Amino acid sequence: MDGARIAARKVWRIGGFAGITGALLPLYVTRDRLTRERDRRAVRDRWVNRWSSSLLRLFGIQVEYAEYAEYPAAELAKPDGRGRLVVANHRSALDIGILLQRFGGHMVSRADLAAWPLLGAAARSVGTVFVDRSSKSSGAATIRAVRALLKAGETVLLFPEGTTFEGDIVRPFQSGAFVGALTTDARVVPVGIAYQTGSEAAFVGESFTQHLGRMAGAGATRVVVRIGEPIDIRDGSRAPEVAAAAQAAVQALVYDARRAVDRG
Repeated sequence: MDGARIAARKVWRIGGFAGITGALLPLYVTRDRLTRERDRRAVRDRWVNRWSSSLLRLFGIQVEYAEYAEYPAAELAKPDGRGRLVVANHRSALDIGILLQRFGGHMVSRADLAAWPLLGAAARSVGTVFVDRSSKSSGAATIRAVRALLKAGETVLLFPEGTTFEGDIVRPFQSGAFVGALTTDARVVPVGIAYQTGSEAAFVGESFTQHLGRMAGAGATRVVVRIGEPIDIRDGSRAPEVAAAAQAAVQALVYDARRAVDRG
């Protein structure tokens, strides 16, 4: 009976993933083409929030967000004209939906995401910045793209560890995207993510299709997301120093999130 229930859950969720993405994507593309340039950011973020929220609910992901107490939630929700580089640890493909739901903006993603079923088309449509980490020219293009977005006051979402890992140890942050943030007057917003112990959220050593199938069969999953104090990038800052400060902040937030998710 349990096997049959899990199989039915997989069919329902994978079908729902395809249905939600397949339905919302053409609607968004059409709306975007009919929207004035100045309003496109708001339209994009509303679509992204609707899409990510729907998928998180579909897959039984219960997210608890908590923000830095001295930084108004309204400022986190709506930038004040300054760009935001949101950086987080990376453990699951679900992290993408979690950050997009909370912050909107543009994701920096590995190049092969563009070829993932349905998700790739959705990512391309909302201006995801794709980077091939094995290519110097791709890395340089990513730095230029990040700088342009931040100068325009946009939000850029980044997993600076470079790939997914298991556990709560935050690996050293690659400094490339932080180079793009220099001289932009942007803030770096650190985020720590922790899934409940025993969850099957980790995306390691498998294809996206395998990961999707495994998560589709899993039960409800709790995740705690801690949003930390923004880090100002000051004149004279060096990318490795900003990356190290961001890594330390994310590590502390992950430990805090771990205590909260397993206590709850």
